[in-house]
Amino acid sequence: MKLFDSDGPLMTALSRFADIVICNLMFVLFSLPVFTIGASLTALYTCTLQFVYEEDRDTGLVFRDFWLAFRRNFKQATILWLICLLILLFLGAYYWAVQNLEGAAGRLYQITFYLLVFLFLFGFVYLFPLQARYKNTVGNTLRNAWLLGAAAFPWTVLCILLAAAAFYISFVMNPDAVNLFTYLWAVCGFGLVAYLQSFLILKAFSKLDPVVMKRKTLRAEGSVFTDEEHRDGDYMIQESSYSDPNWNRREDIVGPDRPQKKIRRRR
Repeated sequence: MKLFDSDGPLMTALSRFADIVICNLMFVLFSLPVFTIGASLTALYTCTLQFVYEEDRDTGLVFRDFWLAFRRNFKQATILWLICLLILLFLGAYYWAVQNLEGAAGRLYQITFYLLVFLFLFGFVYLFPLQARYKNTVGNTLRNAWLLGAAAFPWTVLCILLAAAAFYISFVMNPDAVNLFTYLWAVCGFGLVAYLQSFLILKAFSKLDPVVMKRKTLRAEGSVFTDEEHRDGDYMIQESSYSDPNWNRREDIVGPDRPQKKIRRRR
């Protein structure tokens, strides 16, 4: 296979990068009203999770996929974002109140502030990917995000560190390059971070979701999700908000040997 073949590694990487740039630009544009950031994040993770999960998928319709995900999840994702915004406002007020405190009490309150921030990020990192992946209530999505953060602790920490490292390198490490990095974030930064996080997020999903994202095994190691539908044998039947709502019911994913539910006959 030649390097510059249409299906070669270089052209595939460039095509994927172009898709990420498109998603990033749409995310920035759709987030400008601020209150729509939740729906934009959901649409962004819908696309990036698809990029990782379906590596050979035709991505020529990325505009359509982003728009459909944005429109489909707008109401619930906006509610989730407004809840997060209220939490962020509380954290901001808390920091403003404790930053000037001195002595042991001041240090204690500052430590509690950073613990609260970490606890918030602990679930926030999964909140909109879960909204992108599953159909569920607002309460259950919130609950599942924080449960997943605890159950998949290593992947959670890596997701947080990835975003923190990207922010530190862009805006703290070299103050003279802030304008350049601001431009890069507007073009591709959010999309790249979401794309890299998607690898880790799918690792977390594959640990808890009975249908493994990478199609390597059929059994989950344990499930903590609360879903509107119920378990069937060893499998959690959940509805994906991807374009194919039956992605986790097809035989090419779960295999023909999926256990069938036994019907008890009345005597």
